Amino acid sequence: MSEPQVWLLIDDDDAFLQVLQRSLSRQGIQASLAHSHQEAKATLAGEQFDRCVLDLNLAGESGLQLLPELLDMRPDLEILVLTGYGSIATAVEAMRRGAINYLCKPVTVNQLMAGFEPLDGPPDLRNAPPSVEEMEWEHIQRVLNGNEGNISATARALNMHRRTLQRKLQKHSRWRQ
Repeated sequence: MSEPQVWLLIDDDDAFLQVLQRSLSRQGIQASLAHSHQEAKATLAGEQFDRCVLDLNLAGESGLQLLPELLDMRPDLEILVLTGYGSIATAVEAMRRGAINYLCKPVTVNQLMAGFEPLDGPPDLRNAPPSVEEMEWEHIQRVLNGNEGNISATARALNMHRRTLQRKLQKHSRWRQ
């Protein structure tokens, strides 16, 4: 049995990181979190990672500047850049600086994992968006995490009845197993 993969997740959005970390753990992937350039470099210096997910904008700091610094520290690290504001220019620059892929948020865990896999042929530039159900689930998870798991507060924030939210959470957990 092979050892589990260990990823470094770098983003200034803590709710996003928490949801992503939980989703990856369900896939057997361990993840450490970093919220800034300094935290990312300190974390990378102290642990061994297989892969890294790097946000393009880290509270005003550029992920593109951090990218080559991370690769200087660990040349074999596979880095995938995520952004909420994709452009061809930044995608090209990220790849030029050593990223193995560049994806636009929102992404599902399956899309993220596939982003690290080599392509069998030419890339599919249409990049199918996540389904409505996947987007709803990710949004619910972010709001739930932002409310520290409090279902009543999450239901209020989502303008949803608490029992409706509980049914969605139960249905999804049964579906995932």
